[in-house]
Amino acid sequence: MPTRILPAVGDADAVRALTTLLSQLPDAEPVAPVGDSTELVDTLARLAAESVDELPEVVVVHERIGPVPALELVHEVALRFPAVGVILVTTDAGPGLFQAAMDAGARGLVTLPLNYEELAHRVQAVAQWSVGVRRHLGHGGDVFTGAGGTVITVSGAKGGVGTTLTAVQLALAAQASGRPTALVDLDLQTGDVASYLDVQFRRSVVDLAAITDISPRILAEAVFRHDSGVALLLAPAEGERGEEVTDRAARQIVSALRSRYEVVVVDCGAQLGGAGATVVELADTALLVTTPDVVAVRGAKRAVRMWDRLQIRKAEETTVVVNRHTRTTEIQPPLIQRITGTAVAATAIPANFRELQAAVDAGRVHDLDGKGAVRQALWALAAELGLVKAPETALERRGGRGRDRGAGGLRRRKE
Repeated sequence: MPTRILPAVGDADAVRALTTLLSQLPDAEPVAPVGDSTELVDTLARLAAESVDELPEVVVVHERIGPVPALELVHEVALRFPAVGVILVTTDAGPGLFQAAMDAGARGLVTLPLNYEELAHRVQAVAQWSVGVRRHLGHGGDVFTGAGGTVITVSGAKGGVGTTLTAVQLALAAQASGRPTALVDLDLQTGDVASYLDVQFRRSVVDLAAITDISPRILAEAVFRHDSGVALLLAPAEGERGEEVTDRAARQIVSALRSRYEVVVVDCGAQLGGAGATVVELADTALLVTTPDVVAVRGAKRAVRMWDRLQIRKAEETTVVVNRHTRTTEIQPPLIQRITGTAVAATAIPANFRELQAAVDAGRVHDLDGKGAVRQALWALAAELGLVKAPETALERRGGRGRDRGAGGLRRRKE
C-alpha cells in the first residue's frame, strides 16, 4: 500500500524541492502540499472526521512553515492526530533541536539540504510506525478515533476546595452520556481518586512514566475500568514515586489517553508540579476550583498569576469553578471573576456537605443521589463545558443533519 505523505511548507522554492524528492520515493503518494499551519490542521481535522484511515501516514513539516512556529505545529499535530507520524525538516541538526523535536512529538528529523537516502529512510520508518499505531487503534474495546479527545484539567486554589469531587463527577457525567472517558489522578503525592471511588489497583500513572511509546495494550494494562465505565489512571500509592512522572512523561501519557478516549479529565490537585503544569498548558479547558472565602480566592488569584508568569496559561484561558456557594456569602462569583481576571463558570456548586458525607466516607461518590443539589450542579457544569452529549433530536433520528454540540464547548483555540 502506498504511503501518503502530506508536505507542510510555507516557501515556494522549498515546496518544489521537497515535493520533487518525495515523488521519487518508492511506494510514496505525496498529496497536495499545504502552505501554512492553519491549513495543515484544518486539512487533518477534515480527514479525521471521516475516518482515521483517511489521514496521511506521514506529515513533513518544513522549518519555514508559519504562522505557528514549526515545533509548536509538530506538538499540536502529534497531540490531536496521534496516528500521524510527523517529520521535521530543518537546517539545524544539533542535539538540542533533536531533543526538542522529539519532546514535541516528532517521529523523525531530516536535515537541509535534503538528501534522498536520508529522506527515504526516515519516511519509511515513520510510515511503518504509523501503520502499527493504526493497527492497534483498530482493535479492542471503546476506541475514540476522532481528531483527538478533549482534555479537561481540574486544579485547586488550595487543598480541600473540592477538586477531586469535581473531577470525578465531570468524568462520571461524560461517561454516562455515552462519551468514552478517562480520569487521571495527577495529584501525584496525595491523590484520592481511588479512595473516592472505592478502588484498589496496583497499577498507576508511574507505570507509564518510563515508556517512550505507549501502545494501546500497555495503556490498557495501566488503567482500571470502573463499574461506571470510566477508565481510571491512578496516582501512585507511594507518593514519593510521583517524582518519576516528568513533564515529558505527562505529555506522552495524556497524548496516549486522548487518542483512545473522547474525554480525558485530569485531577491536578492543589500543588502544581512540572507534570501538572505541562498538562494544564496543553489542556483544551483548564478549571480552577475555589470556595467563596478570602483564603481560597487569594489562592486562586495566586495560581492564576503564577500560571501567567510561567507562560503555562493566560488568565482569560482559565475557568474558575465556585464550590460551596451560598447566596448569603459575601464573596460572590462576579467578585471572584474581577479578582482573578478569569472566566467563571455559570454553574456554581452549592454548599451541602450533608448530602456528600455518607458517599465520601464510604468511598462511593459515584453513588451520589442524582436528585441531590450538589450532584445535579456538577453534572450541569459538565453540560456547560460540553462534556455531555446533547440528546438526539427528531431530525437526527430521521436521518437529518443536526448541529454538533459535542465536547469542547469551552475549548481553548490555539493561535
